[in-house]
Amino acid sequence: MFVRNAWYVAAWDHEVGRSMMRRIILDEPVVLYRTVDGKPVALEDRCCHRQAPLSMGKLIGDILKCPYHGLEYDTTGKCVKVPSQDMVPKGAKVRAFPVVERNHWVWIWMGDPAKADPALIEDFHWLDDPGWRFGGSYLHVDANYLLVVENLLDTTHLPFLHPTSLGTDAFARSEFEVTREGDRVVVTRWLMNELPAPFHKQMGGFADGMKVDRWQVASFGPPCFVKLDVGSSPVGTGARQGDRSKGMNMYNLNAITPETGKTAHYFFAQAYNFKLGERWISDMLKTQVHNIFLEDMAMIKAQQKNMDLGPSQVVNLGQDKAWIVMRQIVERLVKEEQQQVRAA
Repeated sequence: MFVRNAWYVAAWDHEVGRSMMRRIILDEPVVLYRTVDGKPVALEDRCCHRQAPLSMGKLIGDILKCPYHGLEYDTTGKCVKVPSQDMVPKGAKVRAFPVVERNHWVWIWMGDPAKADPALIEDFHWLDDPGWRFGGSYLHVDANYLLVVENLLDTTHLPFLHPTSLGTDAFARSEFEVTREGDRVVVTRWLMNELPAPFHKQMGGFADGMKVDRWQVASFGPPCFVKLDVGSSPVGTGARQGDRSKGMNMYNLNAITPETGKTAHYFFAQAYNFKLGERWISDMLKTQVHNIFLEDMAMIKAQQKNMDLGPSQVVNLGQDKAWIVMRQIVERLVKEEQQQVRAA
């Protein structure tokens, strides 16, 4: 169940170079590379002749040469040479996908190219904002992509999956509110006058025994983007009224790209706007947040394995409101897209 007419993250900018990289996106093989002048290109990763992976071939300038029978393709996906004959057959081509490089990510459009408006790309400006720094990474997910979105929208799991980093005993009962505007869903959580989570204490430099007001605001944008505004400030310093300057404030930025129905690509970053001159923070964030998410991925993988065994009774809780709405939005978008295709 994929929304195809949408922008997805295909790779970090540093992942795409003159060495070809293969990724499966929405059940389709894609080869990513850069032209001689540095422009990212994404082509269908199967030769139109015998479906050999083009990513196993060679780049000759901006021409991609198939490793099996030597057919050559330009950046538009058109076959421009067949070594065994003079004539290139009519219709000999592979699909070229629209790509845009923005906010340190290479974005790809898997649907109708005519609808690929770059203005529709999800806003992750923190990754380029000079007032912020970030540490980012990638994980392969052995589960359906929507399970990752669920995990990010319902953070009552923090005390149980992440007790030494993000969890405190009180967080599961933190007050929360779910709001919706169009196809966007926001989950706002506050935990007032409590000891900080270990990770927040470390990043904020809070003294032993100091209590804080903690916030976590998760925002979902379809089909699978979640941004979390997180932080802690000393009690009573105005964080809830909008003054986040007295403590530590971070944005956890998440782009989940479906690979198949049971696997996904997970691109994430932790952006921060304090102690900007201390490079060790971004390096530490990259490692520590990566390790935290490994705990999430182990649970999500285990969920998927149980789900693959067949249907079972599922009981929803009050904390599940946001992800239930999220799934309804994605299901509706998929159905609308399929209806448009049938009507065309």
